Amino acid sequence: MNNSELQKNVQDAIKWEPLLSSAEIGVTVLDGVVTLSGVVDKYTKKMETEDAAKNVAGVKVVVEKIEVKFGSHSDKKEDQEIGNEIVNSFRWNWRIPNDKIKVKVENGWITLEGELERNFEKEAANDAIKNLLGVIGVTNNIQIKASSNEIAEKGAIEKALKRNWSIYDHDIDVKVEGHRAVLSGTVDSWYQKEEAGRIAYNAPGIWSVENELVVDYDYSLLDA
Repeated sequence: MNNSELQKNVQDAIKWEPLLSSAEIGVTVLDGVVTLSGVVDKYTKKMETEDAAKNVAGVKVVVEKIEVKFGSHSDKKEDQEIGNEIVNSFRWNWRIPNDKIKVKVENGWITLEGELERNFEKEAANDAIKNLLGVIGVTNNIQIKASSNEIAEKGAIEKALKRNWSIYDHDIDVKVEGHRAVLSGTVDSWYQKEEAGRIAYNAPGIWSVENELVVDYDYSLLDA
């Protein structure tokens, strides 16, 4: 697949999403590196654009340069109002121990800090924010640090990867150093790379993951 073909596929994937069908997103491609540019009126559209591009076969890297500019005055909110909505959103989400998260809002940009025990809690905090009006970006600096010193097992992570339908037949190398897991090898898509990282993060005893997997799509699969 050449650059123009991959560019067309990414553009079609973005337009296929109902929320993005009318969005003006620029897409440039060079050897599997996709750069997204343009302006959207909601942060959730920015994230959906990035996700749509990542899920296209052949995309190795996504460079995201999309800006969030509100289309109407009603979409723009004061930082204090955004902060209050985040606190309420965290309070009603059972997956988020909101008393352990510090939230900073500056001109619509959210910064999250603190320590949580599991990665799914960190992801839940991010998900709770992305649909709120007035948000233009999120920096998630939350650290994972379990209260127990449970030992991470390399074999358990390898078995979990093998159980997953999307990556079970890939040769992913797993190294465990204390509470840190390092993944290396080759996968076919960005989705597989992120899924492998998520699985490793879910392992008991893992506080951080270095995802060094390389995305290298086998185009012969398209002709199978």
